[in-house]
Amino acid sequence: MVAADWPGVDPEWSREIEVASTSAADEPGAVRRWHLLDNGAELARRGLSPAGTLLCVHGNPTWSFLWRTLLAAGSDPAHPWRVVAVDQLDMGFSERTGTFRRLEDRINDLGDLTAALALEGPVVTVGHDWGGVISLGWALAHPQQLAGVVLTNTAVHQPAESRMPPALRLALHPAVHRWGTTTSDTFLRVTHALAHPPLAAEVRRAYMAPYRGSDRRAGVGNFVADIPADPSHPSFPALSRVAEGLRGLRVPALMLWGPRDPIFSDRYLKDLMGRLPHAKVHRFEGAGHLVAEDRDIASPVFEWLAELGQGAGPVLQRTDALTGGSAVAAEAGTHQAGTSIPPLWAPLTALATGTSGGDTAVAEMAPDGGVSRSLNWRELEQNVAVLAAGLREGGVGHGSRVSLMVPPGVDLTVVLYACLRLGAVVVVADAGLGTRGLSRAVKGATPDFLIGIDKALAAASVLGWPGRRISVRELSATRRRLLGVETSLASLARRGSSLSQDPTSNVKDPDAAPGPDAPAAVLFTSGSTGPAKGVLYTHRQLAAMRDTVATTLGIRPGARLVAGFAPFALLGPALGAVSVTPAMDVTAPRTLTAGALADAAAAIEATVVFASPAALRNVLATKGSLSRAGHEALGRVELLLSAGAPVPEPLLAELQRLLPRASLHTPYGMTEALPVTDISLEEIRVAQADAGAGTAAGAGNGVCVGLPVHGARVAVIPLAADGSAPGNNPVTDTGVTGEILVSAPHVKDAYDRLWLMQRESVRTAGWHRTGDVGHFDAAGRLWVEGRLAHIVTAPGSVVTPVGAEQAIERLDDVGLAAVVGIGPAGTQAVVAVVETVPRARRAGPAAPQLAGRVREAARQAGVSVSAVLAVPAQPTDIRHNAKIDRTRLARWASTVLAGGRPGTP
Repeated sequence: MVAADWPGVDPEWSREIEVASTSAADEPGAVRRWHLLDNGAELARRGLSPAGTLLCVHGNPTWSFLWRTLLAAGSDPAHPWRVVAVDQLDMGFSERTGTFRRLEDRINDLGDLTAALALEGPVVTVGHDWGGVISLGWALAHPQQLAGVVLTNTAVHQPAESRMPPALRLALHPAVHRWGTTTSDTFLRVTHALAHPPLAAEVRRAYMAPYRGSDRRAGVGNFVADIPADPSHPSFPALSRVAEGLRGLRVPALMLWGPRDPIFSDRYLKDLMGRLPHAKVHRFEGAGHLVAEDRDIASPVFEWLAELGQGAGPVLQRTDALTGGSAVAAEAGTHQAGTSIPPLWAPLTALATGTSGGDTAVAEMAPDGGVSRSLNWRELEQNVAVLAAGLREGGVGHGSRVSLMVPPGVDLTVVLYACLRLGAVVVVADAGLGTRGLSRAVKGATPDFLIGIDKALAAASVLGWPGRRISVRELSATRRRLLGVETSLASLARRGSSLSQDPTSNVKDPDAAPGPDAPAAVLFTSGSTGPAKGVLYTHRQLAAMRDTVATTLGIRPGARLVAGFAPFALLGPALGAVSVTPAMDVTAPRTLTAGALADAAAAIEATVVFASPAALRNVLATKGSLSRAGHEALGRVELLLSAGAPVPEPLLAELQRLLPRASLHTPYGMTEALPVTDISLEEIRVAQADAGAGTAAGAGNGVCVGLPVHGARVAVIPLAADGSAPGNNPVTDTGVTGEILVSAPHVKDAYDRLWLMQRESVRTAGWHRTGDVGHFDAAGRLWVEGRLAHIVTAPGSVVTPVGAEQAIERLDDVGLAAVVGIGPAGTQAVVAVVETVPRARRAGPAAPQLAGRVREAARQAGVSVSAVLAVPAQPTDIRHNAKIDRTRLARWASTVLAGGRPGTP
């Protein structure tokens, strides 16, 4: 197989060079033949002057073919870079030396090659697998030429507390090693099988080409044998020098990672981030070991290079130890960066030391409707303080990531505020993500500690979640060993109590308090629009969220809150509000009954209720079981909040009859910015009347979510004809549909380890691009029309789904409705998928009469529907039970309309 047969490789790039070796593995005066893929000659022939050189180093058992997309991108006249992709000696099409080359030799070999090439700066190294270590070794040895480093799925250190990956242990086993790596081509085939999606046949053949025959695979076996499994290994000192040298490396760094890697998992990424804290990091969810094959890495690499400028990149200052950047600049005011703010827990402390210290602060409901546990403000403050002391002695400190897998209630409230006071970063991933989604989130966040109930600890043990494990309750010694649990919250609290009484203890060290701009929490999105994303908040941003909620909704200390949505249960103490979670499964909102809500309201004489639309639907469905006392308890509620999905006016009207004194509000927001706008039922009715007698047509297309909350600004980027939102010029013009942007002090700091997504979300300077679509009416109210990703591009028009969906849902025999597009962009057919009432027995085409009514309702909203399908239940996210998975639904509808078996969407 010759260069002309390598897909994606220009034969002009392939070259060989003779290099004098200075390696200890060779005899003095030895000359070695190297094969390279190098676009330098092409750039020179075309008269293009490169901005610098990418020095790309493959790992085992790949070769320079791995970097073909970078070579192609570097040849683009718009951003020319010379790309030199090497075949390491004994690998690819370079010389088979017949010697055993160790890590130090390979670093030295690379230096010999670059000297022979007369390679000058600026040079950016690019490495994968063990090529990552070698490229970093070269980088540390050539500081004057170095402008930056790029790493993909590699490692420089084996954590002492964890074993080498099973795949490598197997490859190193004496009974397997030679046969698996050299005698046969098993090691190559297994590596190629790690691609997601699978490699095309011609790509697999290209990867195999240099290694056909056992005599060509000696380097593959030697590479594996040179993995430093422990400190006694001959290459361990060289690896350690590279690992420690990284801590002083101050050039720009980019890490592009495939987390679906059985070898270089997220724990190795975490280690590298600790050594290069200023690095930009992006995890490609679903990608694996061969991330350069699984995803387009050329685009992000060259976008990053463009940000550095043409020439040697500047020394970066550490901006954020976790993500490498800040997001939206804060508005002027009390939350401006550099100013002091009351910490999130300030109201809790104030109430504990005041006259209200003996009043209930947090309570838990029992299934029988009674209160099972409660703490008053003084007890809550004391419990937080002693647990913080115990956690601190146990190793939890500034920057420690702590995954909290505890249901809302007393325990979660105490441990959350204890962690925040210590400066730890709490990681909150909803169990409603499902096993796969939750596991993906936890592994991606790589917590240092995991605090959980038995069920969570069992899952951590089975699924291999990272973090030292702490149980909520006391466990037997046998159970602790089985689950790998070190201690319990009760044990840590007892230790903290003794420390607080010890005059020599530094438990009250004022330096322990985190700064306002320190990271505080990673909160995961619902996963309703793709894999759940970790959203990083600082203490300043969490405090701004608290103050925005308090000011906008009038929630003051002394309020009594029933939280049917976990985040609001956690925010309760920060607002100075008594809080209780009803007896329900908070991961499944539809489990909230009217009786459970009334019991919780009665227990604390609630003035505020927060619940998702799905939860409130079930409350209305079960209201017939309410007692007189239950009606009275709900009758005392003054404020009802519902968010997480559009809330139809008829639903609110029915709720108003159940809670007659309550002001009903539907704040609009997202995990990245909660809340953004707010509107009451009365204001919704005014907006609908203004839009045209309560219809969803014209200026009323979508759901009216009201005016921006205190401190927030909202704008849109107008949509183009293809349904995209190009440009960076926000507008607030009436009736212009576009992507919704928000700027506020409480907008997220960054997406965690998702540099590309973060970059996209803030590409309009000073704004967070939400991915939602909407418009403003003449009164300045925002109407949400759907998600940018769910826009239907029909012939000659762009259809946003929510307006038509709301119109369809007004039909008596329709529950939830979804409008999706089928077919190629620009010529999509509009399909309505409806959840029928009563539920359809099976999914498939809707009955003719229902289909006709659905089409007419959509037509009244200005949308022409081509087909109507019925389902027993819409595929919704688990957190809200209301956000419909339209992407999944569109795939299903496409199959059905093509004549396939309906099945279940």
